[in-house]
Amino acid sequence: MRVHKGYTFLLFTFYLLLLSACGKKVYTVPATYAEADSVAPIYPDYTDIIIPANIAPLNFVLRESTAKAIVVEMKGEQGTPLVCGGGKDLKIDMDTTEWHTLLDANRGAKIRVSVYAQTPSGWVKYQPHTLTVAEEDIDPYLSYRLIEPGYELYRQLGLYQRNLTNFEEKPIYENNRVYSDEDNHCVNCHNYQNYSAKQMLFHVRAQHGGTIFVRNGKAEKIQIKGDSILTAGVYPSWHPTLPLVAFSTNKTGQAFHIYHPEKIEVQDQASDLLLYDVENNTVGLILSDSVQFETFPCWSPDGKWLYYCTAADAIAGMEVPDTLTETTRITRYENFHYDIRRMAFDEQTRSFGPSELVVDCANRSRSASFPRISPDGRYLLYAEGDYGQFHIWHLSSDLFVKDLQTDSIYALTEANSPDVESYHTWSSNGRWIVFVTRRMDHNYSRAFIAYFDKQGRAHKAFCMPQRDPEHNILLLKSYNVPELTRDAVEVDEKTLRQCIYETDGKQATYKSIKH
Repeated sequence: MRVHKGYTFLLFTFYLLLLSACGKKVYTVPATYAEADSVAPIYPDYTDIIIPANIAPLNFVLRESTAKAIVVEMKGEQGTPLVCGGGKDLKIDMDTTEWHTLLDANRGAKIRVSVYAQTPSGWVKYQPHTLTVAEEDIDPYLSYRLIEPGYELYRQLGLYQRNLTNFEEKPIYENNRVYSDEDNHCVNCHNYQNYSAKQMLFHVRAQHGGTIFVRNGKAEKIQIKGDSILTAGVYPSWHPTLPLVAFSTNKTGQAFHIYHPEKIEVQDQASDLLLYDVENNTVGLILSDSVQFETFPCWSPDGKWLYYCTAADAIAGMEVPDTLTETTRITRYENFHYDIRRMAFDEQTRSFGPSELVVDCANRSRSASFPRISPDGRYLLYAEGDYGQFHIWHLSSDLFVKDLQTDSIYALTEANSPDVESYHTWSSNGRWIVFVTRRMDHNYSRAFIAYFDKQGRAHKAFCMPQRDPEHNILLLKSYNVPELTRDAVEVDEKTLRQCIYETDGKQATYKSIKH
């Protein structure tokens, strides 16, 4: 039978399209293998953890130098097992749809993960590990700053947003790619109102400086500093329902140790608390004390309390010439110990009540930083270290919780590590915390996720998944201030850049705050 050339060409084209539609190579579990005594050495460590069902695939690489191929079987109590594999690079790159199908079918149940490695002597099966799928999802969007460990120039940094259900990352705003005196500026301290990106803010420092407020897609630059205010707003916290933002205003400086293993110390020289009214563009002082430092404000979820950190000036009462006060404070860096206090807030009169002590660290020669209240109002999550308040550089820094119902205080041991833990946030349902830690390489902060159960216990933390499991080895930037939101940032980078570069910003008007 004679076949027409055009028909042959169509068949060949259809065959190529069919192959491309089939996707990745189909892997099967080895029929014969030897049993290993240990769990597979995978990176990142995703063994025996609790995960949200909507998290992106936990891709990993097998660290076994003699292996030349890998096959992984993930089998849940329900649904079809997921079988995937990798070649010489020993990397697992799972199909996102198949992964989510498996997790959705096993909410509240366990998935058994079996790893097989092809070695020169044949296939080896490692001891299985488990993934427990939680009933509760995590908020789908995480935003953060990526910053190089440089200490002089605001070079190549930006704010980014990651979709945690897949691997999509997009810039919210990036500063100058190439250093320029005229355009040199920093962006930091992004914050959202009640887990929604519809109301957000971040600061611009140095050139084009100001605080950028984004409300329902429109960006505006505001100048908060005034005659009665130390500096512009620094650490922010949106009120959960009202158009109000509590800021600290800080004069900070960096000191560099010569012999100390922790080379950098960031220290307050002075700090106060501010209240900014977004709708009326007014700002006032909540607390201002020349011998007391107040920083890191945080609203309770019901908006009725303002929490903050406070420390006595370590040189208060000393006779120190004005020209040496800053130097003297630096030499007494270990004497700064911050407590956590709070004040009641009346939404009708917009006034604050007296301050009350919540966590006493100073009397234990410890120091608290970055208070965050769980969405149900029960738990106060904070970082605690040996001294100071900028714990991102302190090896002693761990995550702690105070149960506001029972008054018990305890470390989140399962989530902590021997390295630095800092900058933490709650999910909107209170079942997940995201924080940054230097545990992977001791140099760069990476975003980690941990389940927080109904009994107030944190579980083993795991690294935010990446398409390439070795991404964090190659990324020479630190994650900074992770913030979860239920929705995505909608304002585009062009709009933000225009606001930053082409407007001077409105000056806020000073208004007294009632007590």
